[in-house]
Amino acid sequence: MLICNAIICDIHSQRQEDVRIENGIITQIGHNLFDDESIDGTGCYLLPGLVDTNVRLKDLQLSGKNLETLSHEALSGGVSTIVLSGEMAPRVDNEITLEFVQKHRLHPNGAQIECAISALGEEGNLSNISLLLKKGGKALYSKTISDYNLIIRMAQYSQMTQKPLFYFSQDKSLSDSGVMSDGKVATSLGLPGISSMSEVVHIASMIEIARQYEIKIVFKSITEPRSIELISKARLEGIDVECEVSIHHLLHSDEACKGFDTDAKINPPLVSDTKRKMLIDALQKGEIHSLSALHQPNSDVYKDITFYDASHGTTSIGEYLPLCYTYLVKNGIIDMPTLVRLTSYAPASQVGVNAGEIVVGGKANLMLFNPNEQLTVGHHHSLYKNETLSGRVILALQGEEITRF
Repeated sequence: MLICNAIICDIHSQRQEDVRIENGIITQIGHNLFDDESIDGTGCYLLPGLVDTNVRLKDLQLSGKNLETLSHEALSGGVSTIVLSGEMAPRVDNEITLEFVQKHRLHPNGAQIECAISALGEEGNLSNISLLLKKGGKALYSKTISDYNLIIRMAQYSQMTQKPLFYFSQDKSLSDSGVMSDGKVATSLGLPGISSMSEVVHIASMIEIARQYEIKIVFKSITEPRSIELISKARLEGIDVECEVSIHHLLHSDEACKGFDTDAKINPPLVSDTKRKMLIDALQKGEIHSLSALHQPNSDVYKDITFYDASHGTTSIGEYLPLCYTYLVKNGIIDMPTLVRLTSYAPASQVGVNAGEIVVGGKANLMLFNPNEQLTVGHHHSLYKNETLSGRVILALQGEEITRF
């Protein structure tokens, strides 16, 4: 099979060439190739599949139906590999739940599903980390906890297994009573705010853990410019830490919460427009290493209520690539190879998956993306509801499986 006339774009370059695929493997890349079976990609980008390592299930409920729905939604948004966050019910903190996820990891015409291991069980004790990581868990996941003895033991397991620690920094004592970012908008709405210190103080301490135990920590969903500054400085000192930011925090500020729009209630909360612009600046400087759709859908019963009581989250993975293209690439903030690095190569590298390159000998894990088509976001609980985006995934190729949209 041949994909011809498309603009190939990976982390290395952007060029117009044909790609031959045999038995799910890329066997030739060049000009004026011929094959009896061909797909005309004129005007389209041929991209590696995106990888998102910070994905949640609907209502945080682990079920076969939710996994299947997520798999199909993700592929339509250009995402070929998902890594589930450790936040779900039940948690992936034992062999039974891990095996359940692995049983449902592959769906026809859907994204591949992997998962991070919850470091703590329901009772707050350490899960069987070593065993679960050996059985296929892609990373160790933890939210902020105050017990540094437990944190050190997590670090030791991370060191022993050579698997990264995914860490969501948010101090419960500073965040539990708040529902959005502290600031003028929260005050105007009469809503309790969450201090920026909730994130920053634990970033600093976990950097020292990474230094001491020589482990990789990926800080998830960073929102504070000060946090990025600390992470950047640590990297210059040779500490293996990375910064992930969600697409929402680059595109929206806490102004989106005005009118008590519960679809703008996400976790971590949206920050001020000043900080949002600082995040964009950090993105352009290369201080943000990976992006996420921060997909966390909810049923109506958890969203069609007061802002204070509504659940956190918005649906976004089904339009992830069009969102990134429309607001980051088309607006000139970053170019396409940089987008591929942020959304495919870097997150894949964090979990030991090959993605981000289109090379001879590599598995065909590709998205044909037409930037000239439009996509209207129809989901009523999306932060981007009714917006018209530029670009649409028209075909996904995973090995020998072709999915057309």
